[in-house]
Amino acid sequence: MYHKTQAVVLSIVKYNDRYSIAHLFTREFGRVAYLIPRTGGKRSKVNPLLFSPLALLNVEVEHLPNRGIQRIKESQRLVLQYDIVTDMTKISITFFLSEFLTKVIRETDDSILLFEYLKNSIEVLEETKIGLANYHLTFMFGLTRFLGINPNLEEYEKGCYFDMINGEFTHLAPLHQHFLRGSECDFLRKLSRINYSNMYLFKLSRHNRNVIINRLLTYYRLHVHEFPSLKSLDILSELF
Repeated sequence: MYHKTQAVVLSIVKYNDRYSIAHLFTREFGRVAYLIPRTGGKRSKVNPLLFSPLALLNVEVEHLPNRGIQRIKESQRLVLQYDIVTDMTKISITFFLSEFLTKVIRETDDSILLFEYLKNSIEVLEETKIGLANYHLTFMFGLTRFLGINPNLEEYEKGCYFDMINGEFTHLAPLHQHFLRGSECDFLRKLSRINYSNMYLFKLSRHNRNVIINRLLTYYRLHVHEFPSLKSLDILSELF
């Protein structure tokens, strides 16, 4: 049975000479792997050129229980995306987020809410002209809410510590090594106020921005099972 849904392309990898496997996050079914042709024939309704990282698609898909790799009957663009495939800054952000999302998103019960967050975020990336240096920080911090790992930042006080394992501020240093102190806590508090509308107002040096992203990745690594290092991080660190 086929179903129509919307999807975000997380990544695509070669399967064999004829097919690739596209990892999509769909609105109705969450993360799913689909078999797609590597080249599109005249009669094919699945254009492999549409499956670029973070592409937003309308798809008609087969969804059979207990099948590891599903099939796509038809694919079309959901929205026209131009900047994220032509602007070098946005291309770098796109490839980083593609790798990040491929590693961090697993199965989820709240696929619709998470899909809407991803869709809105990708549309913001396409349309934004200023403040891009903080976009990936805003995205990563916002995503924690939809993965159920958002930190509790209500008890912040100057001079406190942030326990990265328990996700909360404390007055005493935790009895483990995974905590923030001093200016790093201040940065985290700033992140609690950042969003896509005001991210351009947050002035951060390259050093501070790289410190923040590395601490965010550590936080994800502590809360997401088998979350590895990201190859694309070095490019993004040099860019911003």
